[in-house]
Amino acid sequence: MTQKDLILTALENGERLTPIDALQQFGCFRLASRISELKQEGHLIKKKMITNSWGKMFAQYRLETK
Repeated sequence: MTQKDLILTALENGERLTPIDALQQFGCFRLASRISELKQEGHLIKKKMITNSWGKMFAQYRLETK
């Protein structure tokens, strides 16, 4: 399976993924690129910006339910 396939499966299973999650689970350094590819294929993926306790912002992605 490709990283894109693994990411889609995780999203379909209800997971919310951050770049750190993608790196740890799938060895994916470019989650935003894989998400972009999935969106181009027609998947409805929402992005939420999260701020951690150190004030750093990062994206969290989830699959939009229809």
